[in-house]
Amino acid sequence: MDILTVATILKPQGIRGELKVKVYLDSAEELKSITQVYISGERYAVLNVRGSGDFAYVSLRGVADRNAAELLRGKDMEALREDCPPLPEGKYYIGDLEGCRVLTRTGEEIGVVTSVTNARTDIFTLSTPKGEVSFAAADGVITDVDIQNKTITVDKKRYKEVSV
Repeated sequence: MDILTVATILKPQGIRGELKVKVYLDSAEELKSITQVYISGERYAVLNVRGSGDFAYVSLRGVADRNAAELLRGKDMEALREDCPPLPEGKYYIGDLEGCRVLTRTGEEIGVVTSVTNARTDIFTLSTPKGEVSFAAADGVITDVDIQNKTITVDKKRYKEVSV
């Protein structure tokens, strides 16, 4: 079973159990196509989603009041991959990028992706022989992504300009 994190619950919204969430899909609009989610392994039917951009308000079956919603604060909202909207070419789910080896165009291995922080320009964190390194996925840094072979190719010069 392939599960992806689609949002994090920020807080209860109102008194009827609605949840304010930070969306990890391209927009809250994409969250509207998901009919069921998992929180801490428990399945919930999605009743309603409203919002746009990075944040949404979600109503779930079984979360009827503010007290029930408060118990979910800070937890990840996950969905089955097959329930998530298909991605356009050149877009990837964060879960697919984690664990990829990062290589230069000449094949030199830099490290392995341990996390990706969703931002205007995504921030990749790598585990390298010299410790943890982060870089922004700015224009021209990433030249190829091969999910099948779990590799990400970067332009070494651009990578050095944006890595810390």
